[in-house]
Amino acid sequence: MSTFTTTLSPTPFGFFDSDADFQSEADKMVTFVKRKLGDDVLSVELTKKQIWACFEEAFCEYGSIVNQYQAKSQLMDFMGYATGSMNGAEATYPRNTLEFALRLAEPYAGHAGLGTTYDTTSGSINLSAQKQDYNLYTDLLDSSGVPIVSSSLNPSLGKMRILEVFHYSPQAAYRFFDTTSAINYLNNEFSFESFTPETVFYVLPVFEDILRGGQMSMSNKVRRSNYSYKITGKNIRIFPMPTADNPLKLFIRVGFEMNPLDPGFNDPSLYGTSNMSNIPFGNLRFSRVNSIGRQWVRQYTIALCKELLGLIRSKFSSIPIPNAELQLNGSDLVSAAKDEKDKLVTQLKEMLDTMTYDKLLEAQASKVDNLQKVLRAIPIPVGRAITIG
Repeated sequence: MSTFTTTLSPTPFGFFDSDADFQSEADKMVTFVKRKLGDDVLSVELTKKQIWACFEEAFCEYGSIVNQYQAKSQLMDFMGYATGSMNGAEATYPRNTLEFALRLAEPYAGHAGLGTTYDTTSGSINLSAQKQDYNLYTDLLDSSGVPIVSSSLNPSLGKMRILEVFHYSPQAAYRFFDTTSAINYLNNEFSFESFTPETVFYVLPVFEDILRGGQMSMSNKVRRSNYSYKITGKNIRIFPMPTADNPLKLFIRVGFEMNPLDPGFNDPSLYGTSNMSNIPFGNLRFSRVNSIGRQWVRQYTIALCKELLGLIRSKFSSIPIPNAELQLNGSDLVSAAKDEKDKLVTQLKEMLDTMTYDKLLEAQASKVDNLQKVLRAIPIPVGRAITIG
């Protein structure tokens, strides 16, 4: 009598043929399926290889559904990573990362001048006496005298984006942070008098010095600087009107249209995981699946075998026998099998819907709230316990 291990190519794909637990379960599935479908009373027209093929398909279906819900929970943490280097990640519990959020924030940081993955460049305009208006596409030049719009960073010769105009002196007039320059701080806390009664020292947090420094820097740029500009279309107007010729220059930093597939440097994450179709999840290992999953696979295998048997019997509506005809139930088996398959898949998905990482957090938060309600209703003997909250 042939067994799973002694049969050549027992399953169509052979994904789990080397798994000892799968081998043992496969031989038992033959007996299980035949008895469930009434083989002791009426012969079941299914071969062992057909039953094993259904068994393999059932476990593949289970693994596919489970991996889909793993992808829901983990896709953000895997985005950008190499698609082929993490096979086996379906059985891991990865650490949460902020790479996805940081990637989304990069273009905003670039527009704010706080760093970005896209390259920018700068050039200068030679100012002329009694001339206020300049064309950014012809007058803004690099150090070689070539218009910035023709930069290698702008291969499509698209529009420029003005990021910064250096229209004020880069040196800010900072002064000593004494008590008279302080703004919006609690000057009545932590004060210490010195030997001279007119001097008082204060203990201030570092962030306050930073805020006051920023306020004074902005004040110097806006209130004290008499230089300004206005950009309209391709032109920039300088205020006030220049009164001297070269070597006066106006420096401008610009960027170009951001190409999401070519940020200006070799970024391997562009070719990494981008969606559920290439997240590096492999087949589940049958030996690591618990009894919950194995029972689902058994039930789904029965449904697949019932459908296959129904399709076989549907080829003949009846079989002639002496003085009568034997009616076959092929269509009934196919209909019943489809209902069972749909029910099993629906039950599994509904259960997994409650077990994504987001849902688990919601359940944990609800549990904490309910526990606090219960604890508030528990009487605690006075003087025998310490409670907080």
